[in-house]
Amino acid sequence: MKACVGWRRFLFCFPLIFILPHLYSGVLELHQNQAVTDSPKENTKKFDVQNSSGDDAPKKITRKFDHLVLGPAAGEGLPNRLQCRGVKALNKTHFSNPSHPSSVGDGIAFVTVFTIYNNSPDALADGKPSNLVTVGNASYSKPERSIAILNVFINFIQVRMPQSNVIILTDPESDFSPHQNRVTVLPIQGEYSRDKLMLQRIRSYITFLDIRLEKLSQEQGHITHFIFSDSDIAIIDDLGQIFEKYQDFHVALTFRNNKDQPLNSGFIAVRGTRDGILRARTFLQKVLEVYSSKYMKASRMLGDQLALFWVIKSDASFDAKRFSKAQAFIKEIGGASVLFLPCATYNWTPPEGAGQFHGMPLDVKVVHFKGSRKRLMLEAWNYFSSSADISDMLCLILKSGRTKYDF
Repeated sequence: MKACVGWRRFLFCFPLIFILPHLYSGVLELHQNQAVTDSPKENTKKFDVQNSSGDDAPKKITRKFDHLVLGPAAGEGLPNRLQCRGVKALNKTHFSNPSHPSSVGDGIAFVTVFTIYNNSPDALADGKPSNLVTVGNASYSKPERSIAILNVFINFIQVRMPQSNVIILTDPESDFSPHQNRVTVLPIQGEYSRDKLMLQRIRSYITFLDIRLEKLSQEQGHITHFIFSDSDIAIIDDLGQIFEKYQDFHVALTFRNNKDQPLNSGFIAVRGTRDGILRARTFLQKVLEVYSSKYMKASRMLGDQLALFWVIKSDASFDAKRFSKAQAFIKEIGGASVLFLPCATYNWTPPEGAGQFHGMPLDVKVVHFKGSRKRLMLEAWNYFSSSADISDMLCLILKSGRTKYDF
């Protein structure tokens, strides 16, 4: 270069020898980072994998995905937690044998409230690409998604607790007919609008218990215990042991270490004796009264959970600090013996599994696909159906705990 001829110009140009490579390296790194950020938009693999070590702080994911996205498995290296390599379990969870009925001599029935919105023939047949989601080899419209989730809920019960029955409480206007065995649809009058569904759910539970009280006299010597649950849960292990292990409770609730909302209403167990049903009905009636008088502004979501906690904490002798330890305990509340079961085992959720639960306990019995994780429930069932390995399926769920999906 003529510009650098002469020693003065040489002194001027000499630093550029060191500066220019660094500038080029910075531009190249910026380009690579941009490519990594944009890459999920072009990803067509069955799984996305978030490549970060367990020591890294989890990155907040704001995008909702239409395919499985797997990250690090929470609880790595911790005792009594599921350990995974990819989606293969390195240790096995503690399950009973589903081929045998529960050791409890009494029956178990799951009760859920379900209704269909936009269930006109046009809505059910709506095949517009913008309204369809695809999971595996199946595509679903919005109403069909709800039915698919209900079917998977029933499938898990029939695989893990094959002697159990399923009872669906529904709006008489809903038109659907499950095709599985041991499933009963029971229409109950009420207001099933989206804004009032959680309130109606408690009313339907109470009405159902009234019906059961009337039938008890006709079923001498046979007792059926009830588990009232959301339909977006997967039964992983036999829950009949609850009624055998804890024989003195009337109502069972699940709790987590959450100051404002420690109780989750998606799982409520009721002992099927006359005394158990009567006391459970009285307890739920109190929850309904509190809900109707104090939490109607939260009638669409969370109102029932807030009302549950209000009834519990209104007992002067109750110590809410007990929710900080994941250990079951029984407390007399308003004349009912209430069993409190830890969510980490009986109501495990993917986001809390990635957070306060520190992974997945080896004795997990219920997985709850709350919020934007309904796709994960269907994907998990598809994976289990093809692999028949429940522990590997749980690894898939655990590694997806930080991801939100399109439904």
